[in-house]
Amino acid sequence: MIHSAETPALGRKKHFGRYKKPSLSRSKGGTIAIFIFLIMVSVFMVMPMVYTIVQSLKPINEIFLYPPRFFVQQPTLDNFTMMIQLVQDMWVPFERYLFNSLFVAIVGTGLYIVVASMAAYPLSKLKFRYAALYYQIIVWAILFRPEVTRIPQYVIIAKLGLINTYLSIILPVLATSFGVFLMRQFMITVPDEIIEAAKIDGVGHFTMFTRIIMPMVKPAWLTLIIFTFQQLWNTTGGQYIYDETVKMLPTVLQQISSGGIARSGAGAAVALILMIPPITVFIISQSSVMETMAQSGIK
Repeated sequence: MIHSAETPALGRKKHFGRYKKPSLSRSKGGTIAIFIFLIMVSVFMVMPMVYTIVQSLKPINEIFLYPPRFFVQQPTLDNFTMMIQLVQDMWVPFERYLFNSLFVAIVGTGLYIVVASMAAYPLSKLKFRYAALYYQIIVWAILFRPEVTRIPQYVIIAKLGLINTYLSIILPVLATSFGVFLMRQFMITVPDEIIEAAKIDGVGHFTMFTRIIMPMVKPAWLTLIIFTFQQLWNTTGGQYIYDETVKMLPTVLQQISSGGIARSGAGAAVALILMIPPITVFIISQSSVMETMAQSGIK
């Protein structure tokens, strides 16, 4: 009995010094195929951005060249020069359009993060009557397309006297339920033991929300910043804004592009400028989201 019991141990000692590296279940050819597939997907996703840059550097004769060519042969900055001349001739300065878009995008994004997070906190960590019903209403509200609610929203904005104001663009975004759903899904992953320990120490709900919950769900609101900023930055507000001094920067693109074929190059230059801020916010937020997820272990 002793001999039979020690035999496996001796066998393990015999092979103890020879560590065998675990092999991947996927073959080398499969790894190469997946790598090639990911490269193709990456190229497909980057192509629109590259195309926008190339179009902004093309002279007018290359933009309408047939057969069309993807890359520019004679790059030029005339499109940007024309864009500057066109915006200088406008009744409203270009800086005003830029300020309008930046103000709406930054303030609207910040307010939406606060509102969505404060609405998600009681739904995830507090017990009250009809909490499940409220959550179901939020989920159902995600199914409605903006076209469905556009007329009721316009009636409400008009009744409140908010036409031709920044709030006419910000308030409809604050009413969307996707942010509440996203924040709630992350907040329920916070262990209840942490909440109970904070309550024992006498921590109130506001301090618990700002000092404990929000830092732990940082990936959620950083991701929400990307979507909200992009939505507000690209909005024209044409259904609520009629005053030229309150119009958004994308309106400049529409006005310049509507000038005919001769302004196509300037329109491409404006499109490139409009693309820069959302990409910058995405790059900054994406790195923070990945780093926070790796450190906190939140899925």
